[in-house]
Amino acid sequence: MNIFFKFKLDTKLKKSLMLGIIGAIFTIFGLSLLMNVIIKIESKVGLIIGFIALGSGFIFLSVKNLFNHAKQNRNLSDLGLVNKIYDKNILSRGIKVVVIGGGTGLSVLLRGIKKFTSNITAIVTVADDGGGSGKLREDLGMLPPGDIRNCILALADTEPIMEKLLQYRFKEGTLKNQSFGNLLIAAMVGISDSFEHAIKRINQILAVAGKVLPVTTEDITLYAKLKNGQIIKGESQIPLKALENNSSIEKVFIKPKNVKPLEESIKAIKDADVIILGPGSLYTSIIPNLLVNDITKSIRKSSALKIYVSNLMTQPGETDNFTVGEHVKAILNHAGKNVIQYVYANNESIPNEIIEKYREEGAKPVELAQKDMEFFSKNKINVIENNYIEIKKGYLRHNAFQLSKDIVNLVIEKKYSHDKMRFLELNSIVKKVKNTANSL
Repeated sequence: MNIFFKFKLDTKLKKSLMLGIIGAIFTIFGLSLLMNVIIKIESKVGLIIGFIALGSGFIFLSVKNLFNHAKQNRNLSDLGLVNKIYDKNILSRGIKVVVIGGGTGLSVLLRGIKKFTSNITAIVTVADDGGGSGKLREDLGMLPPGDIRNCILALADTEPIMEKLLQYRFKEGTLKNQSFGNLLIAAMVGISDSFEHAIKRINQILAVAGKVLPVTTEDITLYAKLKNGQIIKGESQIPLKALENNSSIEKVFIKPKNVKPLEESIKAIKDADVIILGPGSLYTSIIPNLLVNDITKSIRKSSALKIYVSNLMTQPGETDNFTVGEHVKAILNHAGKNVIQYVYANNESIPNEIIEKYREEGAKPVELAQKDMEFFSKNKINVIENNYIEIKKGYLRHNAFQLSKDIVNLVIEKKYSHDKMRFLELNSIVKKVKNTANSL
């Protein structure tokens, strides 16, 4: 219906549509006369054929005019209709990306990556036990849907009103603080063979660019051992208890220990051009995925570029006072070597008013220290710095477009410089995306 509102004031379109309506009337009238001839043999065949021919001609002119208008009128581009099929075809030729993590940071990055390729696999943690997800996990015995919901919405081709609906949280009653999107996933689980099957159906319904997969379909619980020796059970309790005990996290682990990943995830990692860890909560969103059997081993064996995207701010109870290098060391301590080749870090100053706002919450900027550079050099890890910050509604976020563009350019340079045709094809995609962004 929105299309017709856009066309309302366009005189040429009015004329084209009127031609079509007149043509349809003539054609219908001619066909009715033809039926009359066949049944009663009362009308002249020539007159009938004339009506049909005239009506068909009007319809042809109408369709032709509408098509030409669609090609020439840039207003249609605002609705995303002219280039949509072309864009989908082009993006399906983009690089193969696997992103591993969870939380808001991952969903922000996905919104940038999907502008450059639709060959995306998001492997998402299912260790969450707090909030609405935790409630559904407790009540229905299902895996937590929250992080998966956010990633699906980030990659989905939906109208803004649909996204608002799926993110809507009830404010009263027994459903208070529960999101509609979580309930949709729960309902889909109820009519599907498995959680995995339900997520695949949601991917299809919301026209997701790529796919979103749970890291495992088995029920897992995240634990943390603090440096004071205390063991904390539950993802939502870990940062709270670390702060309460004034003791940092030594390591995290999952129970049961020997859980299996989805075969689809392992294949995606094997075939990927690039594997991206983060951004996101270090101990509760990124590392839990690496503790699932065969995930880390598959990353090491993959020929993909392996990237870690550093967080912009520390997280109270998880990464207090951590530098970029300390984030990376924590990942390597849990996953072993050869899972990170490149680190992307912000080098732009964060406005003082934003720093003060986050300081009140116990967070501060994640810095790239000199000792980090020495560690990276020793371990043959490359650091790529740029302005990766964006401020939206007073909150600090990664500039997903700039970050994604830099990652895609790195992949093209490192993996396809020897393949001239593929190199040119991928660069043309990046150029088209940049031109589109500049024109907005």
